[in-house]
Amino acid sequence: MNRTRVFTGSPWEPVVGYCRAIRVGDRIEVAGTTAMKDSEVVGVGNAYEQTRFILQTIEQALRELGAQLSDVVRTRMFVTDISLWEAFGKAHGEYFRDVQPVATMVEVKALIDPRLLIEIEVEAIVL
Repeated sequence: MNRTRVFTGSPWEPVVGYCRAIRVGDRIEVAGTTAMKDSEVVGVGNAYEQTRFILQTIEQALRELGAQLSDVVRTRMFVTDISLWEAFGKAHGEYFRDVQPVATMVEVKALIDPRLLIEIEVEAIVL
């Protein structure tokens, strides 16, 4: 099967050796995505804005691979402060209210930049 990859220009993609998203057959995996744009954190201190930005980035990557949010079957949210769950959840709900994929939210000690509050992974299946 062919592998189709999407890169977003993250400063870590070439250093670590990964792509933002990959499609193999009908399956799409989106790597952990944070609120980074041009090496700067978007929405510093704002859990809702960071989550929205990340989901916009993920949506664009899915489109580039011939998918859409309705193809998403799983999301994983890694957050640095679980007490902000309502802000993370509000943004997630705006994108997935009708899709309702399985979802996980777990608190982690830290992300790659201390200003980042959330990182999201997505799995999609295109039927």
